[in-house]
Amino acid sequence: MTEKIIKANGIDIAYEEFGDRSNPTILLVMGLGAQMTLWPLSFCEGLVSQGYHVLRFDNRDVGLSEKFDHSGQPNMLLVGMGSFFGLPVPVPYSLTDMTEDAVGLLDALDIDAVHIVGASLGGMIAQLFAAHYPSRCLSLTSMMSSSGRLGLPSPKPKVFRQLMSRPMTNDMERRLAHGVKMYRLIGSPKFPTSEEDARTLIIESSRRSNYTFGYSRQLAAAFAGGSRIRLLRRIQAPSLVLHGKNDPLIPVAHGVDTARWIPRAQLEIIDGWGHDLPKPLVPRIVDMIAEHASGSKKAIRA
Repeated sequence: MTEKIIKANGIDIAYEEFGDRSNPTILLVMGLGAQMTLWPLSFCEGLVSQGYHVLRFDNRDVGLSEKFDHSGQPNMLLVGMGSFFGLPVPVPYSLTDMTEDAVGLLDALDIDAVHIVGASLGGMIAQLFAAHYPSRCLSLTSMMSSSGRLGLPSPKPKVFRQLMSRPMTNDMERRLAHGVKMYRLIGSPKFPTSEEDARTLIIESSRRSNYTFGYSRQLAAAFAGGSRIRLLRRIQAPSLVLHGKNDPLIPVAHGVDTARWIPRAQLEIIDGWGHDLPKPLVPRIVDMIAEHASGSKKAIRA
C-alpha cells in the first residue's frame, strides 16, 4: 500500500495498490479535480476484504500525476457554448486522452483486464473504457455520472456557481472556505459530512498536492466530451449504474439516462445520497460493487 509513480501513456501517473495482485483487479477512477485519495481507505480495504486487488490512481493534471501547464488554460465560456450547442471546441486534452491514461497504467502494470469503477467525471472515463476496450473490461460500475446527452437537467444554480468559482490559488484559507461550502452544497442529506471532517479531507489533500490549475482543463474535457449514447450502446460488459436520488450536481436523471442506453444495465438509486462518498454509505456501496463484480464472472461464463 505504497504510492508509486510510473510512466503510462507517455506521462507520469501516480498510483496505489491494495491487496493481492493474483486476485481480480478493481480499477478506481476518481472525478473532477479530485485526487485518488478521495477513494476512502475504508472503500479500498472493503473491496480487498471481499477478494479483490484494488488499484487507484491520480488522473492527469491532479495530485502527483503529470501536470499540463504547457497546454494553457481553456476558454471556459467558449467551451461551455460549444457544449450547449453540441459543437466541437479545442480543449487541452479530452476524456479519451484520460481514458488512454488508464489503459496505459494497466499496460505498464501488466494487468490484462479489470472491473472498472468510476465516480462522476471518472464514471465518464469508465464508460469510455468499457466501450473502447471490451476485452479488458470485466465489468463497469458508473457512479454519480452521466451519459452526456444534451437536455438533461443542469446542476442546481448555486452548486454550479460554486463549481465554477473554485479558487485557482494556493491560499489555504480560501480553498478551505470554498471546499467546505462545496461539501455542504453537494453532500448527502441523509448522510452529512461534518464541517470538521470536510476540513480534514481538504487539508490532507492539500498537503499531498496543492496544485489547482488542472481543474479547468479537466472540466473542459468533460464539457467537450458531448453525448456518449452511441458508445454506451456498444458496451457489452455487465454494467451497474449507481446514483444518489438527491444529487444536486449531477441530478439523478443523468444516472437513469446512462442506464437507459447501456444494454442490460442495472440501475440502483440510493435515497438520501448526494454527490460524495459519505462514511455511512461506504460499506453499502462496496457491497454493491463487489456483488456486481462477482456476478459478472457468472455472466461472462454463461
